[in-house]
Amino acid sequence: MNERSATALAHPNIALIKYWGNLDAKLRIPLNDSISMTLGALETRTRVTFLPGLENDQFLLNGQAVDPTSAARLSAHLDHIRELAGSSMRARVTSESNFPASAGLASSAAGFAALTLAATAALGLDLEPRQLSRLARRGSGSAARSIFGGFVEWIAGESDETSYAQPIAPPDHWDLVDVIAMVSREPKAVGSTAGHSLASTSPLQRCRIQDAQRRVQACKHAIAARNFSQLAAIVEQDSNMMHAIMMTSTPPLLYWLPQTLAIMHSVVSWRQAGLRVCYTIDAGPNVHCITTAQDAPEILRRLQAMEGVRRVYASPPGGPARLVEP
Repeated sequence: MNERSATALAHPNIALIKYWGNLDAKLRIPLNDSISMTLGALETRTRVTFLPGLENDQFLLNGQAVDPTSAARLSAHLDHIRELAGSSMRARVTSESNFPASAGLASSAAGFAALTLAATAALGLDLEPRQLSRLARRGSGSAARSIFGGFVEWIAGESDETSYAQPIAPPDHWDLVDVIAMVSREPKAVGSTAGHSLASTSPLQRCRIQDAQRRVQACKHAIAARNFSQLAAIVEQDSNMMHAIMMTSTPPLLYWLPQTLAIMHSVVSWRQAGLRVCYTIDAGPNVHCITTAQDAPEILRRLQAMEGVRRVYASPPGGPARLVEP
């Protein structure tokens, strides 16, 4: 059998309504639905080549070999795809991203979405987007959302078949911009996978899950109506609730840095002064400032001028994961 290869490009996403904690950790089925925006300016490009005679899977990320733990996770994901395709060939995987990994920017979402699409295409599997979303979810939960562009809802479900993402609005529905303030490029001491397993130890988690559908519906309504004040209120509340779970878990997860808090306070004061901006923070110290295309240049300028901000990225909504030329 000859070698089989394909290349895919995918974007990370920022969760506007977040999930934290799993119903099924192995299948990465979350405890609550979530809403995200796909980030078009950030991207991961992955080429997968299945080679006869290759003894082990090989992985290069931005020109560097990945660590053994990550390699095992990636190989396990490829095993699911090989099983679907009836193939035993090992793969050579090369992946490049234009943003840092393991820093709270959903690098695993983009990475596993691109890996899933490239690997299935290379092995001749023609899967529907919902099937791709389910499959990507097994590698990284938020990768289920990165299969799609624009504004996306991940339906938690209760099984592999019922847990998948779907688009709720196209990228051009609303001219929002995610202005990301990087206050640290260091990998997280505790990754999201380990963090999810601690969620149930927080006495606040049950209340957060019980209220999740209200927050999801409020966010969907704000997006549909393009109502920024409604969006800001629910997005910040949801982010704060997730970090409250982290801070009250055993052991506690304290991702915020002093610069994180300084940006949060500044964003609130900027909004009170009339700028359309709100914050949301994934599992890490970096702050996503959601704003409009009109106000984005001013938000970008202010963040760049803040002490402790190492770099600023700005991204409008982006498109779905797609196959590209090598």
